[in-house]
Amino acid sequence: MSSVLYDAQGPRAKRRNILFNVLFLVVLAAVLWWVFGALDEKGQLDWVKWEPFFTGTEAWSTYIWPGLQNTLLAAALSVVIALPLGAVLGIARLSDHAWVRVPVGVVVEFFRSIPVLVLMIFGLALFSEYSNVSSDDRPLYAVVTGLVLYNASVLAEIVRAGILALPKGQAEGAMAIGLRKGQVMRLILLPQAVTTMLPAIVSQLVVIVKDTALGGAVLTFSELLSAANTMSSYYGANTIASFTVVAAIFIAINFALTSFASWLERRLRRAKKSSGAVLKADDAQMTGTAGTGTGGTI
Repeated sequence: MSSVLYDAQGPRAKRRNILFNVLFLVVLAAVLWWVFGALDEKGQLDWVKWEPFFTGTEAWSTYIWPGLQNTLLAAALSVVIALPLGAVLGIARLSDHAWVRVPVGVVVEFFRSIPVLVLMIFGLALFSEYSNVSSDDRPLYAVVTGLVLYNASVLAEIVRAGILALPKGQAEGAMAIGLRKGQVMRLILLPQAVTTMLPAIVSQLVVIVKDTALGGAVLTFSELLSAANTMSSYYGANTIASFTVVAAIFIAINFALTSFASWLERRLRRAKKSSGAVLKADDAQMTGTAGTGTGGTI
């Protein structure tokens, strides 16, 4: 069957695609077998390497859970601060006043162009020199600072693009009925843009969760990934096992986040579709009577 966007394959194309698929599967199986053999030769698949994660609670209570707590704490603080800040910056970039729009645009473009790791290092130096934050808390403050500055700038662009993607008639119609600019943005544009922006916003939240690992790699922030390094050394260099468990935890957190966002997006779309009220026949007749003085319907 062919369509406007797709032409049905002929017999030769089908045979060629089947051949390519078989070759790909053979190569993939060979690579997996080589990886499995190399890990087994190094002893990374021995049960003694994986046993601490399945037969006791020491690895979880001593290393994984404290690191996970710090990861979630840094990510949660960054999200709580970056989301509203990014919304404010994105709306400010749409301002009609140049004295608001231009400085905010410079700030957004500046922090969006700097690697988040550089912002974290800058934050650590800033808190070390000009604050009374204890040395134990500085890594957390630096990680949150870097994540907020970078991701708020990215979220600002997401918000701005989401609002600009709406039809101009939405704002023009709202102003035609007497709404002020602030009311148009708050009551008309933002509620509609949220559904459009939600996938991009969730993608950025996933980036925030993953980027907390940069603090452990450079700033000695005791998050989940740095806990895997310590745990691997303690349990006899079970590097593959430790990082596999940590990777599974990151996947579970981000999958739960994206699943919740997908559910929320579907709910918002259903709410928009069902927001229109349907009049019954009796209601329509009463409306016509009140509006025209007759017994007919409108």
